[in-house]
Amino acid sequence: MRDAISSRNIPVLQSEKDFQNAAHLNDLGTMTILFEKNVDINARNHLDRTALHYAVAGNHEDAIKFLVDHKARVNVPDKRKSNSTSEVTKCHGITALHLASWHGSLPILEMLVKAGARQKEKNQDGMNILHFAACNNHSHIVEYIIADLQIKDLCQCDENGKKPFHLAAENGHVQMLETLMNLNFFTQEKDKEGNTALHLAAKNGHIEVIEFLIMNWEEVNDTNEAGETAFFLAVSGAHEECAELLLRAGSDVNNLTKNNMSALHEAAQNCYLSLVNFLIKKNVDLEAQNEQKCSAIHLAVKKKNIPVIHILMKEKCNINAVDNRNQTPLHMAAELGDIEVVEMLLKAGADLTIKDKKGKTPLDVAARSNYILIVDMIIKAERYFTWKQANAESVHPNENYPLTFKLDHTIKTMQIRTVIWNLANNQLKPNEWKSLALKWEFTEQQIKAIGEQWIGTKSYKEHGHRLLLIWLHGILLAQQNPVKHLYEGLIHLGRATLAGE
Repeated sequence: MRDAISSRNIPVLQSEKDFQNAAHLNDLGTMTILFEKNVDINARNHLDRTALHYAVAGNHEDAIKFLVDHKARVNVPDKRKSNSTSEVTKCHGITALHLASWHGSLPILEMLVKAGARQKEKNQDGMNILHFAACNNHSHIVEYIIADLQIKDLCQCDENGKKPFHLAAENGHVQMLETLMNLNFFTQEKDKEGNTALHLAAKNGHIEVIEFLIMNWEEVNDTNEAGETAFFLAVSGAHEECAELLLRAGSDVNNLTKNNMSALHEAAQNCYLSLVNFLIKKNVDLEAQNEQKCSAIHLAVKKKNIPVIHILMKEKCNINAVDNRNQTPLHMAAELGDIEVVEMLLKAGADLTIKDKKGKTPLDVAARSNYILIVDMIIKAERYFTWKQANAESVHPNENYPLTFKLDHTIKTMQIRTVIWNLANNQLKPNEWKSLALKWEFTEQQIKAIGEQWIGTKSYKEHGHRLLLIWLHGILLAQQNPVKHLYEGLIHLGRATLAGE
């Protein structure tokens, strides 16, 4: 508890604020002077904190002794309402005794107990002094509570259903776990979310706690309310060593949550590259589907996690698996407008004919979303694979024009691309591009997809340019002469003069 005393919205007099600051700084001189001027030593600030709260938070035994000797109230709870990430300050309803237990100060705790502090008091989250001691690994405080105070009924659940044993595991305190176990406070019970101490340790990556717990654990595949095992939570938190340890202890690498999420799903969608590799080595099911019927590669595509997609494809996962919308990863990538992922899937030979539940192929999806570059990439792929299948025996890789479906920006093709641009923008008439498309055996669906782009009355120029670039892509991969084919195309249009230029 380190917040300074501020004058903003504090319903205390200046002298009372000065007194609280003095307690915070262990300034007995100022405290004495103000006390002799009849300052209210129990005055509360806007957090409902008194001077005693600040003295205990600072571990100032002299200030605390001064306060209790002068009859300061020792059971006043604060009323902290903050978004602070500090464990102590986000708990409200804290008394001075709670703070002493949290900070692990036995002399202060004893002083407050002698002054009449209520030892079984709970804060508004249901935490008592045993919970606070367990959170911060103060075994000596726990032993004092049990051995000296003889209070054995503090080992209860807080408002979240967590006992001190849960909190010790959650915060990674092996020594505290050993202390609690020796006091017969070991438990495999679940909190309100169904988490055991093992779940909480795995979720937070406390490997030493996991090592300690599994020696005494009955079922490592126990699930919480969400159907998550400790192993799943270790993966979810990117704690690879913990996941490895739990697998050795018998965890099921393919256990599914209530949403049918597997550990691989979790690693894939969070781009935990190392864990994806780890799970694959442990023979995880690559094709498991969650409640939306998504496999790991679907989730990786959704998150645009290219390294994970690459690994899954390398491991021969089914790139044509369909989800509950009957969409393949390629449908998803096209819908998202992700050029890099589309390129990967196209080069891997993704099925271009599968239709989703709306009857749309990946090409339809890209056209509907007006992702022009992806539309053209898919058409290039469709034409290339059709040609490749028809010429299987004679196909040889073109070393001068490696396979890609992206836009061509190479110097080698600059001249022909310049000719194509000039032809499309200055020579071709409306609808002539469609005539060329039919001659070059573009399908109706492909022609429609190209024609869906509308930028005004001159749209045909852009359509023609795209058509010619797609055509050029196929010609070069087939290692044919583009000039010859373009000449023949122009003759087909009845543009002999233009063909001869």
